[in-house]
Amino acid sequence: MKKFNRRDAIKIGSIVSLGTFVNFEKLWSTTVRNANLNDKKFIFQSPTISEYTPPNLPKLNSLKARLHWNENPFGPSENALNSFILQAKSGNYYSWDLLNDFIRKIATKENVSINQVMTGPGSSDLLEKTAISIFQGAKGNVVTADPCYMSLVNVVGSMGGDWRAIKLNKNFEHDLEGMRAAIDSNTKLVYITNPNNPTATITDSKRLLKFCSEVSEKVPVFVDEAYIELSEKGLSNSMAELVSQGKDIIITRTFSKIHGMAGLRMGYMIAKPERIEMINNITRGGMGITGPTIMAAMSSLDDTNFLKLSKKKILTNKKYTVEKLKAKGFNPMPSETNFLIFELPKEINPNKFLTEIYSNKVTVKVFNFWNENWCRVSIGSRKSMDIFFEAFDQAII
Repeated sequence: MKKFNRRDAIKIGSIVSLGTFVNFEKLWSTTVRNANLNDKKFIFQSPTISEYTPPNLPKLNSLKARLHWNENPFGPSENALNSFILQAKSGNYYSWDLLNDFIRKIATKENVSINQVMTGPGSSDLLEKTAISIFQGAKGNVVTADPCYMSLVNVVGSMGGDWRAIKLNKNFEHDLEGMRAAIDSNTKLVYITNPNNPTATITDSKRLLKFCSEVSEKVPVFVDEAYIELSEKGLSNSMAELVSQGKDIIITRTFSKIHGMAGLRMGYMIAKPERIEMINNITRGGMGITGPTIMAAMSSLDDTNFLKLSKKKILTNKKYTVEKLKAKGFNPMPSETNFLIFELPKEINPNKFLTEIYSNKVTVKVFNFWNENWCRVSIGSRKSMDIFFEAFDQAII
């Protein structure tokens, strides 16, 4: 059973401040600066995964290659931008009617009823609110992969819950049988990120569908599908059909990745009506989402040409990056996302590596898990990847 440092979990900014908008760039920069002032080796540390403290973050608009947050360099689409600008002219009015239109659109897309849809300013917001709604005033544990995306897990810890992390199997997929065995009478939630972050790997959809269907009879299963559209088989890998079948499955999606709308903040959740109602009891879905963002999201959903082209460009640049890394002796995990992760040799000091990379105005992340150090790099434009390799070559000397 993994134990949390409650104070550190809150410090890292993983707790959602209900009804309050947080400038994430400013928060992140402040967190990095404070970690450096206090000579902290890790900006975030947990029993299974830790992130090395990078140098003080330069002004983001001064970067030559921004490759640390898995953003899509090709979005938003032109249609989404035009819709955003047009709707901004009605910014003096509330946008509840537009939000209802969006919810109906998602309900139709996912084959669920409108009371099974909840929106939020990005999917991380919905992850965190779900954790609060399930773990407030109740002891229990969450079962996840090791490693996994930590947003929901950190909130569980801050609420007094425990964490059971099950290492990915030899194929870098979720160890579904190991996770099943970890579930006990105190388990409140099973959390799966598919494709997984930070490993970029995906778990076989047929095995995962069977697991989710069976396990959800005992405990709710949360499947974070932030990167699902970027996977080779796309939405055919999704677990959304289980929601329409009435299973206790929670699915989240974001417009930050394939849609290229990370800065506009839009995400949604589908689940049983009772789950949606439980979360709405602590916070209203849709708060913090602007009318222009809603219109941009609806336009982006319809812009299939952009989505296909965006995915194709990312895949092309990812293949290019993998080939160059392998030529240099590095072997990335098989990626089904818009980022890669690869092991750093033990002779490379991770802090010096980050310092050298950042000095060239290139940003990446370095993690420690499984007693090894790993570099995670987002897939940017071809120019950005060439700039990355220029900095990378200097950093590994």
